[in-house]
Formats: sequence, C-alpha cells, structure tokens
Amino acid sequence: MPRPRQPRLLNQPEQPSPDEFDPSAPLAARMRPRTLDEYVGQDHLVGPGRILRRLIEAGQLPSMVFWGPPGTGKTTLARIIAAMSNAHFSAVSAVSAGVGDLRRVIAEARERRPRKTILFIDEIHRFNKAQQDAVLPFVEDGTITLIGATTENPSFEVIGPLLSRSRVFTLNALTEEQVATLIRRALSDGERGIAALNPAMDDEAISALAASVGGDARIALNALEAAAMSVTPDEAGRRVITREVVEEALQHRTYLYDRQGDAHYDTISAFIKSLRGSDPDASLYWLARMIEAGEDPLFIVRRMVILAAEDVGLADPQALSMAVACQQAVHFVGMPEGFLPMAECALYLALAPKSNSAMTAYLKAKEDVEATRNDPVPLHLRNAVTGLMRGLGYGRGYQYAHDYATGIAPGQAYLPDRLKGRRYYTPRPLGREREVWEAWERRLRGTPE
Repeated sequence: MPRPRQPRLLNQPEQPSPDEFDPSAPLAARMRPRTLDEYVGQDHLVGPGRILRRLIEAGQLPSMVFWGPPGTGKTTLARIIAAMSNAHFSAVSAVSAGVGDLRRVIAEARERRPRKTILFIDEIHRFNKAQQDAVLPFVEDGTITLIGATTENPSFEVIGPLLSRSRVFTLNALTEEQVATLIRRALSDGERGIAALNPAMDDEAISALAASVGGDARIALNALEAAAMSVTPDEAGRRVITREVVEEALQHRTYLYDRQGDAHYDTISAFIKSLRGSDPDASLYWLARMIEAGEDPLFIVRRMVILAAEDVGLADPQALSMAVACQQAVHFVGMPEGFLPMAECALYLALAPKSNSAMTAYLKAKEDVEATRNDPVPLHLRNAVTGLMRGLGYGRGYQYAHDYATGIAPGQAYLPDRLKGRRYYTPRPLGREREVWEAWERRLRGTPE
C-alpha cells in the first residue's frame, strides 16, 4: 500500500528551524531572519511597544491571520513567534494539504500538550470551507494556536467563525529602503549570504534591484543570488554586479498583480477613481500597471464604458461613444497595439467634465418604482387601438408634442397621478449638460430655439 502523505512540517530536516539553515537552499531561505531584531519591516506590528510584539513577549498568543503581499515575511514572522514562545511549529501548505493532514497534525498536538503547538497554514485562502471547518474546534479548545498566511482579503477568504476567533494583522509590502537593507545584509553575510562569492555591487545596482521587485524580499534575494552566480570574477576575484546584470537576472520587472486576487480589484479601483477625479497622469499610470501586468484589456475597457455613462454622463455624452469605440478598437486590433485606443480613451474620460446625474436620477426613480409598483398608466398616455379602449377613455386629452412650436406640450403630465410633480433629474451645471438643460428650460417656457 502507498504510504500516507505527510504534511509539510517546517521543523523537519528538509525545513530548517530558525536556528539552522540549509546551505543548498535558495538565498532567500538561508537569509530568513531568526529573531525579531533581525526582522525587517512591519514596524507597526513588531516594533518596540507595538501590539504584536507585546503579545509575543507576554506569551499571550491568540490565533491570528497574517494578510499581506508575497515576500513580506509572513512565514518568517510565524517561525520567529514559535521560537520565542517555545512552541512546536507545524506548518502545512493549503496548496497540497487536505483534511487528513490537518487531523494528523492536530492529533500530534494533543499528544504534545501541555506544550503549545502553532499550526501555520500557508495560503489559507486556498482552503475550502470544509477544510477550514476542520480546524475550528481545535482553535476553540486551545489544542492549536492557528497562524494563517494569506495574500487575499481574509474577510472574503476565511470563514466567519474562524475569523472571529483570530486576530487579523496586516503586513505591508516592504519599502525599497527595507529591501535594500536585506540586499546589503546578504552581500556582507559570510555564513548565510553570498559574501564568500566576493560580490561587488554599487548603490545604483542595489537601488535598481530594490525598486524592481514590488516590495517582495524573496524575489530580490533570489535574483541577487542569480546575478552573483552569473558573473565571472574579474582579475581581483570580485563578482561585479551592475544594474545591467540585475536586469538580466530579473528578466523583467516584477508586477505585484493577480488577476484573480485583491490587486486586481484594488488597481482597477485606483484607475476608475483617477478617471473620476480628472487626473490624467494617475489614470495613465494605473492603466499601464494593469496592461503591463497582463490584465484582460476588455475588462479594463468595460469599466471605462461604465464610467463614461456613470461619471461623465450628460456633461459630455460623446464620452460614451468614445468608450464604446475603444472597446471595438481593442477587440479589432488586439494587443499589444490595443494600448493606443485605451490610452486615448482614458485621457478623454479623465479630461471630460463630470456628471453622475443620470445615475442619481435613475436611482431616485427606482425608489418610487419599488414603492408604487402597481400604479396604473394614466389613461391619456395609453394607446386606444380598439373601440372599447376609446370608450374607456384611452388616449383622451393627449397632446401631441409636435403640434407645438417648442416641441413640448404645455402642462401635460406623464407620471402616474400619485407622482405628479416628482423630480428625479437634477442637472450638473457642467459641460454639454448645462447647455442642453438651459435649452430645455427655454423650450419649456415656450421660447422656441
């Protein structure tokens, strides 16, 4: 019979403890901080006097979820917490583990009591409801202290009962300065770093690498190692790592973007808000972020079509035509050239005057529709297509708009009786909408164009 799959435990020989390292492991794994003093970033959580540090030092560890981008130190922080708490550290990856793996770890945790067991679930957002439910009772009774790590919003990805029993701590992407600190540390570390390779890297190259990884320390360190290994030592035995070598090691700029995750929604939100806020430069920046990260261009264009109607609206009715034409052009031309009509459309929408009067007017009308759903159509607005209908008064008193010089029948009501005089539409005095409204008012007063 095949041997049962064992969960991936980070404190087994193939996964070194915080006090050990595997010389054959990638640089990012070898340089993993072992104490809070070595830990870089997240000062809002683990800086002196901060909430998580106080909990760790007091030994009062709740179950928790670490939410943050890749490479921000979620796994490292969990390992440090376990070491400082003298707790057994068991880790599983939600990518490969199942309910059976969780039950096995929990059974071992029961045998280990009263020693505390920290169960670290990497990428906990990949666990389905049944898998998360399997953990819940043992978090409640204290068999395990859960630390989950996720790059996705735990409000949507972690079940409510488990989330209510955990503290959520948000980890931020590392700054370029913090990534540069880790790079310099690896360059100078002769035990776990690459100092033995005799690397030489100037500030320009360090800054270029730090700026190119989106705050992901793991990518930065592994790219650093690849760059150092790819360079032939010079006559002095130095491996000179230039900016060009860094770019070659990276192959391309790393974009922190996931078409199915939070970055997808956060970035499109930033783009739409920049268009709505009439900032052409920010609009182009966020557009480029999405296009270069491989976002579906038709997704972007659909959102521009919506914005043209919702936020530009009657202030410039041409904006909707522009957005629809952009959709057709991108569909016809394809990528990469499709960025041209997209950029043109984004600039047009950003520069256009803004009015959301169509949306707000509709929502007001919708409220009355829901409140007065069964109000009959006034008789004078009904078509009298039979003698019976004419006898019942259908169409009686209807005034034909084209019989009047202004094109408006004075005094004729078009709303149900209960809603006579109701106003839904409030024009914005901007752009084309102001002109159209003022012309309508003149005609309403009986003044022809």
